Amino acid sequence: MPKAKYRFETERAIFVEHIQRAGLRKTSQRDLIMETFLSTEEHLTIEDLHRLVQKRDASVGHTTVYRTLKLLTEAGLAREVRFGDNKTYFEHHHDHEHHDHMICTGCGRVLEFFSEAIEDLQDKMAERFGFLPTHHSLRMWGLCSDCQSTSENNVATPSGAQPRVRVKTAIDR
Repeated sequence: MPKAKYRFETERAIFVEHIQRAGLRKTSQRDLIMETFLSTEEHLTIEDLHRLVQKRDASVGHTTVYRTLKLLTEAGLAREVRFGDNKTYFEHHHDHEHHDHMICTGCGRVLEFFSEAIEDLQDKMAERFGFLPTHHSLRMWGLCSDCQSTSENNVATPSGAQPRVRVKTAIDR
């Protein structure tokens, strides 16, 4: 079985087990929402996910998407992220490598990155202060290379930021 299919089946099983433990039923709408969320690599708001789900089943309501996304988060399959634009986004969490984010205040682009040097420094700082970290999140705001080349962009967060696109990079991995 290909790795992506295996991961999807594992995540489906985790979700089904979680909703059963919560005393809830497995429904076709919850399945559709879960499948839609797990099949995209984008950072999604509830509204984004609702639009994607409605393309396949117009009867799925916003509240059902909200509650199912909450269940996915409780099950450890999704996590909330905020990029400074007063919106809550969700990204895959289970079995995905740790990464940090750079957010362009010009166009709203989000770049994911991993740096072993940053991770090592954080571990050293925690050790120095006798701190036992359980998790962390690093987010940097600034201008991407495209926006730096245009003179009309400034460093303020735009009110109508464009959809978040996941761009993965690895630094000194």
